[in-house]
Amino acid sequence: MLPAPSIYASISYPSLPLPSPILYKSIAGSSIISQFCLDACQMDQILPQKFVLEAQEAESISQYLNLPSVQHLLPRLVQSAQSLARPPISNFHVGAVGLGSDGRVFIGVNLEFPGLPLHHSVHAEQFLLTNLALHGCPQLLSFAVSDAPCGHCRQFLQELRNSSSLGILVTSHVQGNLDKSLSFKPLSEILTNPFGPHDLLSEEIPLLLEPHNNGLSLLPKKALYVEGNSTNLCNGNCELSACNENSVKLSSGNREKNEKDEILLRKAALEAANNSHAPYSGCPSGVALMDSEGKVYRGSYLESAAYNPSLGPIQAALVAFLAGGGVGYKGIVAAVLVEKEEAKVKQEDTARLILKAVSPRCEFTVFYCRSAESGCKK
Repeated sequence: MLPAPSIYASISYPSLPLPSPILYKSIAGSSIISQFCLDACQMDQILPQKFVLEAQEAESISQYLNLPSVQHLLPRLVQSAQSLARPPISNFHVGAVGLGSDGRVFIGVNLEFPGLPLHHSVHAEQFLLTNLALHGCPQLLSFAVSDAPCGHCRQFLQELRNSSSLGILVTSHVQGNLDKSLSFKPLSEILTNPFGPHDLLSEEIPLLLEPHNNGLSLLPKKALYVEGNSTNLCNGNCELSACNENSVKLSSGNREKNEKDEILLRKAALEAANNSHAPYSGCPSGVALMDSEGKVYRGSYLESAAYNPSLGPIQAALVAFLAGGGVGYKGIVAAVLVEKEEAKVKQEDTARLILKAVSPRCEFTVFYCRSAESGCKK
């Protein structure tokens, strides 16, 4: 029985045409194919901007390259995936390419944010798992990555069901012919004596990539005290302010809203919070972003048993923005966070900090929610 589809499966991403057989044949017959990647210009046509290859695309490419399986394609895409990374601080590009249980191939890259503490960065493996969640893929079978996963990421991968058997190939460690040396090591070999969900959760609790329903609903409207003024808001706090490129008036605590856009953002953020993986703190949350074209991107808080490797909802939403075709962060003009008002783990300050750094003209609003008694545990 297949798990219920993720709420993110309904998101519409830009689709690109399947590269022609002529292109595949020219790639397969080329003498300039490196052991780890295809020609960069050819790969630009193969790797779609949505950071996903559909199962049929991946299978077709593998066949034209005379590869034994789609898994053999993963390391060949790693170097091209690295070019999609955004590490302006370290200039160290990391690319991860994973195979989902539904046959699709997913891309993950590292993201860094100048002016912010390093711990707000997104690791390639975190991006990869968030990308699977965005597209409703229920399981990651294996992945190839340009450099060995750090301890932070090895711990984050523990949130997957049967994580010990997850296959990992580090392309920088491969010696000799790639096709003959292809050997994916299980996570259990690179993270011995692990601590993870099995130490803290009962078997019926859903893990990362599995369907979640936190049973959240928004609190009713009420007046809040905002920056010295008593303002009637939808239980929210709007602090970032300016005018975006479309000349939409954005003013702190008192703005002209497009009712349709506000409803879309609020609904998307609530859905993201309901899909949040937060079994350890019981503090699910979600963020929805809107760009200047009116497209909405959402991200869920993804918790780790070890706490520190957890991925915040604003970072997850930025992953969705990039995976959904977003280019410059400054194109983000509005953001909504949904979280519990009395949560022990709150995301508001971090979300505001990151948004000010990446898109200072973005308007940010917080909406509080409540859950059923067992909502966060189901």
